Amino acid sequence: MRHAGELAVQRRAGVRAGAWGSASARPEIPATAAAFLARQRMLLIGAEGRDGRLWASALTGAAGFAEAVDERTIVIEAVPGEHDPLAGLTGGEIGMLAIEPLTRRRMRVNGTVRRDGGRLTVRTEQTYANCPKYIQTRDISDEPAAASPAAASATRTLTGEHRAWIESADTFFVATRAPDLGADLSHRGGNPGFVRVAGRRRLVWPDYAGNSMYMTLGNLELDESCGLLFLGWENGEALHLTGRARVDWDPGDVPGAQRLVEFEVDQAVHVRGASPLRWAFDRYSRFNPPVRSAPAEAGAGAVESGRDGQDGQEGEP
Repeated sequence: MRHAGELAVQRRAGVRAGAWGSASARPEIPATAAAFLARQRMLLIGAEGRDGRLWASALTGAAGFAEAVDERTIVIEAVPGEHDPLAGLTGGEIGMLAIEPLTRRRMRVNGTVRRDGGRLTVRTEQTYANCPKYIQTRDISDEPAAASPAAASATRTLTGEHRAWIESADTFFVATRAPDLGADLSHRGGNPGFVRVAGRRRLVWPDYAGNSMYMTLGNLELDESCGLLFLGWENGEALHLTGRARVDWDPGDVPGAQRLVEFEVDQAVHVRGASPLRWAFDRYSRFNPPVRSAPAEAGAGAVESGRDGQDGQEGEP
């Protein structure tokens, strides 16, 4: 099915790509993708919670906890934790991203999900690879983190701690959906400071040059519902935001931006002890555009010089 939202955004952006977009993605899982999936310790998911809102979250486990059991079925031996906004997930549409920060490889899967006890089974509708642009390299620690009880706090506005977290972030994940067309989960990356907190309930980030599929923006064209996830890579915490997003087609003077996305927070859920995984920062992607007034340092690696005009946020390899 051709996606009306993607077509509308492509026209607005001056892209004439025919059937290019989600309609070109195949439902079958290639053998290379199945092997990649089997190595992962973390999967990102986007779905509707019990509250009817769209949320993004992370599932973790030992390598092999997610397995493609046939060419259109993925079994995940994990479910969202009790403090997770998606704790009540039992079925429906789902967007999923498998990302390997160390190698900058990623694959996306969209489809439907059902819960069977402590596992999720995903029936794939779209499976495709994404390019490595804007992914910061991180290596997962071999040492398991000390178990700590999970605890969550929910607010309707961003706290000072949230603001500092977001404004120093180099990566976050975006869940979107479109009526009768499914859910999607995508990655966004840039140098620290690329996401701006513009108020107690408002974020703004640049939309960099991509592969012109416009799957995220296409969904937002039809449904402004949006869920964001910021991970505490070093401490296992998670900041889940749900709200509404709109596209501002005037990028102003933001380096590398083709347009801006403005996000209004409806609720924030901060979960401590969300993940046992710990990740060590390596370096920033050389494709990250520069950020004005960015923090001088935000990790152990050097910020590599960015280049504008690269396909990346949703680019194919």
